[in-house]
Amino acid sequence: MMMMNRAIRSVVACNHRSLTASGGGIGSPRSRLIHHSSPQLSGKSDSKISSDIEHTPVQTLNKSPIVQKLWKTRDEAKRRVMGKLTMGDGEYSEVSLAAAELIAEGRKGEYEPPSKLGKNPRESEVGIMYEFSKDQYLLETYRNPYGEMRFGKILEDLDALAGNIAFNHVEGNPLIVTAGVDRIRLRRRPDINANQFLSGKVTWVGSSSMEIRMKISANEDGSDEWLEAYFTFVTLHPTTKKAIKISPLIPETDEERVHFELGAVKAQAKRAARKNKIQIGRPLSDESLKIDARAAQLLEQAGPLLKMPSLADPNTILMNETAQGNAMVAQPQARNLHDRIFGGFLMRRAFELAFATAYLFGGDKPRFLEVDDISFDKPVDVGDLLVFKSRVLYTMPDGGNLGHYVDKHDGLPLVNVEVEVWVTCPEQKKAEVSNHLYFTFALPESKTCKLVLPANIDQARRQAIRMHADEIQADLRP
Repeated sequence: MMMMNRAIRSVVACNHRSLTASGGGIGSPRSRLIHHSSPQLSGKSDSKISSDIEHTPVQTLNKSPIVQKLWKTRDEAKRRVMGKLTMGDGEYSEVSLAAAELIAEGRKGEYEPPSKLGKNPRESEVGIMYEFSKDQYLLETYRNPYGEMRFGKILEDLDALAGNIAFNHVEGNPLIVTAGVDRIRLRRRPDINANQFLSGKVTWVGSSSMEIRMKISANEDGSDEWLEAYFTFVTLHPTTKKAIKISPLIPETDEERVHFELGAVKAQAKRAARKNKIQIGRPLSDESLKIDARAAQLLEQAGPLLKMPSLADPNTILMNETAQGNAMVAQPQARNLHDRIFGGFLMRRAFELAFATAYLFGGDKPRFLEVDDISFDKPVDVGDLLVFKSRVLYTMPDGGNLGHYVDKHDGLPLVNVEVEVWVTCPEQKKAEVSNHLYFTFALPESKTCKLVLPANIDQARRQAIRMHADEIQADLRP
């Protein structure tokens, strides 16, 4: 029963827990690997399919098969607890009955102080398999026009899985909130015709925040890894919405201890960055003075483009000339189980715009390498008018260092694309940024990669700040 209770904790989540999956780690005693097959190919009878459709939450429609299955599992568990289903009904009856028992034991939304003993990383571990070799529908869902992995769909799955992992670590029923995505990077391009394995677990815990590392591998044992992602969550009291303490993490293996130490270093770097952030009435820090000096140099370098464009270096371009954008009304089909717009959907739309921006800039298909510092500053509701804005923030025509994790990128020109997601309200003449995202792509040839320069001091500062942040990130890359 202990294994089943742990496996079900992500199913009975209440606040931020529409992002669900089975608990337990690959290769651990609590392991539970979910195998995904599409409803179209599942071999069910017509009456069974009709019953599933009747009880399927409308929010799962138009989602990826991975997210769809997770959300359906949670919905059935809720209906089981409410007495709307009986033993034997539904596809996930064993899961749902365990969830009902768990709630019957007292988990009805109360906040429980964290255990002083702490938890091991394996207790939060979750694994999911993509059966691309058997499921044609799943394969077509994740295939892009070039016969490769559609990475935007992977972003949706990462967002869903991370919420479940966070829930597996906490105790009681605190409000779990995504604070940001620190980094997602690719080692290489995977074979989409082969099965892939997505897994993750908590790797570092502070007072009220936790870092989650996820990976996708070609083998079920976690070897031949080709993607890693780091998400940060914070826990809030469900009533007061104030930060609350969570269970400490107790690393067991050498690898877990390495990830824990790296998480602590990154947390310290974030605190330093917040401290050095410019605030009115406060003297500038040494870091801020260096950024200002760098911004002034960038603006001076852009002088010929601004004042004598016909005589300027033809391999330079102003940032304004790289801008792209689109707008959309947030439709109900993109909402999560709490009727707000799914964060994975926003990340996917931002990635696709960033890819198109790099493609138009470089004149050839770019290769995605990594995304850093995705912020979640404001929730997005159904009906919001969203404006996605992108631009090439800076380039490295001679190449740069993204660490040893990313294969075969030495010497390739790098393009950093910034995407902002704005929630606008024309009636109130108001607009607020909900998300910032920073993507890095590689271009096939340096001759098509121009040096991007700022057109004003604001753009110069944005360039300098991002360059500085990426340099700090480079120092933390293994």
